[in-house]
Amino acid sequence: MQSFARTFVELLLALSLFTLLPLAQAAEIEHVTSVEGISEYQLDNGLKVLLMPDASRPTTTINITYFVGSKHESYGETGMAHLLEHMVFYGTEKHEDIKAEISERGGRANGTTWYDRTNYFQTLPAGEENLEWALGMEADRMVNSLIDGEDLESEMTVVRNEFEIGENSPFRVLMQRVMATAYLWHGYGRSTIGARSDIENVPVERLRDFYRRYYQPDNAILILSGNFEPEQALAQVNEHFGAIPAPERSGDMKLWPTYTRDPVQDGERSVNVRRSGEFQMVLGAWHVPAAAHEDAAAVQVLSHVLGEAPSGRLHQALVVEELASQVGTFAMSLGEPALLMAFAQVDKDDDLAAARNALVETIDALEDNPPTETEVQRAVNALKRNVEVTLNDSNRVGIQLSEWAAAGDWRLMLLNRDRLDQVTVDDVVRVANTYLTRDNRTIGQFIPEDEPQRAEIPDAPDAEKLLADYQGREGRSEGESFDPSAENIEERLVRFELSNGAEVVLMPKETRGDRVQGQITMRMGTLETLRGPKPSGTTASMLMRGSEQYDRQAIRDRVSELQSTLRIGGNSDLSASMESTRGNLGELLALTAEVLRNPTFEASELEELRRQQLTRLDQAQDDPMSVASHKLRRHANQYPPDHPEYTASYEEVEARIKAVERQQLVDFHARFYGFGPGTTISFVGDFDAEEVKDALESLFGDWTPEIAYERYERPYFQPEPAVLEAQLDDKANAGLLATHAIRMNDEHPDYPALKLAGHLLGGGFLSSRLDDRIRNEEGLSYGVGGTFNADSIDENGSFYAYAMYAPENRERLIEVLFEVLNDAIDNGFDEAEVAEGRRGYLQQLELARSNDGQLMSMLNSNLYLDRDMFHQAEFEQKVSELSAEEVSQAVREHLDPEKLSYAVAGDFEQDSEEEAQE
Repeated sequence: MQSFARTFVELLLALSLFTLLPLAQAAEIEHVTSVEGISEYQLDNGLKVLLMPDASRPTTTINITYFVGSKHESYGETGMAHLLEHMVFYGTEKHEDIKAEISERGGRANGTTWYDRTNYFQTLPAGEENLEWALGMEADRMVNSLIDGEDLESEMTVVRNEFEIGENSPFRVLMQRVMATAYLWHGYGRSTIGARSDIENVPVERLRDFYRRYYQPDNAILILSGNFEPEQALAQVNEHFGAIPAPERSGDMKLWPTYTRDPVQDGERSVNVRRSGEFQMVLGAWHVPAAAHEDAAAVQVLSHVLGEAPSGRLHQALVVEELASQVGTFAMSLGEPALLMAFAQVDKDDDLAAARNALVETIDALEDNPPTETEVQRAVNALKRNVEVTLNDSNRVGIQLSEWAAAGDWRLMLLNRDRLDQVTVDDVVRVANTYLTRDNRTIGQFIPEDEPQRAEIPDAPDAEKLLADYQGREGRSEGESFDPSAENIEERLVRFELSNGAEVVLMPKETRGDRVQGQITMRMGTLETLRGPKPSGTTASMLMRGSEQYDRQAIRDRVSELQSTLRIGGNSDLSASMESTRGNLGELLALTAEVLRNPTFEASELEELRRQQLTRLDQAQDDPMSVASHKLRRHANQYPPDHPEYTASYEEVEARIKAVERQQLVDFHARFYGFGPGTTISFVGDFDAEEVKDALESLFGDWTPEIAYERYERPYFQPEPAVLEAQLDDKANAGLLATHAIRMNDEHPDYPALKLAGHLLGGGFLSSRLDDRIRNEEGLSYGVGGTFNADSIDENGSFYAYAMYAPENRERLIEVLFEVLNDAIDNGFDEAEVAEGRRGYLQQLELARSNDGQLMSMLNSNLYLDRDMFHQAEFEQKVSELSAEEVSQAVREHLDPEKLSYAVAGDFEQDSEEEAQE
């Protein structure tokens, strides 16, 4: 009788869940506030919870942020917060392989560490089961992660490899040194990656203590965004996280508020970094207030006025005057007083001192030459546009909210947007005169001074008091719950041709914030007309630099005014991608037509672009992965130097860049640009199909090229296997790329099996054979992977693999790579592995159809290939029916490690010298 009574009560409670839930929440979950469709709750144990539902998304993003970052680390603990971020992916007793479990659900995930916080986010296909699993897993690893010595030893080498990758970046290294110099005592002076000695020697016991102290519900915020049922999600959150008791905050478990503040800087500071490299850089830093301070918005505007291109003060003073190839600024948004930074990149043979002096003088000149109303409004428009784009994407906004929460409160994101509306010229002048003073900067050298110009940096205000009565703005339009099936997509598509033969496909759907995304792909020329060096890439790069109606800055201003984005690039295949809203799409299309059809190719803009291209070429020759890729492409090249597909040497590329003249761009545009067969246009989002059709016909229907497009073949070619090596001095990290050709296109009967095999070998979220063996088991690489690919028309496929690693691990890495590939051939895959991998791979493909940007690209490609969405459905059906034997047989048939060519690039001489000394 007692058992029956208990069962009856449980059944009654289950049936009455949604009726009783508000009462249960009132007792266990406190509603704190709701602003603009975002609601905050708090559990009894202190966990903060944000809900931002968006039924139009096919996914749910689960983001948990712990308020611990590198600023909380003590002596001997540098890099510990970041190392712990890696360690919690090793799992718990209940979740032994978190990476594989996420991959099996078709999810994407990552973890990041910064100065104020550590966050973990995963995006999964929407559904009660996936959300239940994700919340249970995150609650479990909050307090039950297995932090053991063997895992630490393995992951330490991976983190050290990540450290070494950062050591290859001159900008990152210089930024670390400048911050370490700008801060004498505060934790912001320590890089999140930490000291190499701490990474290599931290005791696992100390790491466990750090984990127990900070990974607790009262030190975290859970943010759910995307497609979920709020009441049901709250019940699940309460079930999983509510069961975790609040920690006893005494003794070693006490969380002290950070109270260290740097003294007022009393003079210029300087630092020099001397390393091998192909370009020079100067970087300046000024102390500025925290993100919550009322001056923060004006500081952001000031940063934009200085660093924006091409109208920014620094761009005009350094790039236009040919003292630097690139400049930029950024103001850090942190919970405590931070930095505004300005940098200039200078060619290796140019005068670094002249660039440094020009950078300092331009900033010092603000006092006598303050920003104008036009400059300030331009900056405000651009910064607000960035916020609006983020708010329209529930995936991005969820992650951004965690950044602002770490800076004091998530509502600061909205308050900062509101403050941008209030910024005046006087505000920008005031913050420039207050903070960008000589004695508040870190650059140059120390100079004694009787009357130093010091800047008092205020503390961050109390966010709770600051936002006590904050209400925010009205909510934005919601999108629809979209079915990504081939049947539903095909039923809603609108296809037509413009008068000139350009093909168009439109996918109208309701979206959050009335968002629209579009892509124009314009294919050009013929094999014969494209032979010889052609300025196709430079022509494309010049389009956004000025037209008959707008100069470069006016184009950027117009895009910002329309709260849109427009990107144009490419070579013989030009691509224009855009994002806007229903109300602004027509004007953005008109601007796009103006830019594409009426470029002016100003000589001064060409010279600036030329300098930037040469600098990027120098950077490519200094990057291990870029060099390895270039070597491998040169080896696999089958074309003569005058062929459009020829891979030029670095010397040839440099010569071509220097040889381009303005008239060549004018002539190339006149002959090759225009719409016709071979041009495909796709739009997905909230728009009126007839209005878009009329606009496209009016703007582009009469535009045709002098030379009509004609596709040429890219035939199969298998080069002789080769080992290619490039020595790059003073590089802590090396790169490897390996490939061999396969004679097939994506209609080949074995292609579905090979794509699934590629996912099993090198895809998934840190969970594949290459990842498991090379990264997780042996700790040889921070990033490793591989896959199979094939062209849709030509019989031109390939297998490729890549890895980033420490130079001393080269031989072992290559040995293990071949072991993994040979094992796949010799022993194949079992049914359980194939079933798990297939599930994750198919969910990834479904998510691709659910993402507006990816669906837009898919539809664009389908137009060119004369395919519909049922073709993709057929492919997925074939994948779903594959057996382990079919996948194994396809690999045995087409993968041949003996045919692999691979390229390595890094500092291998230093490794050889160390071996010789031993």
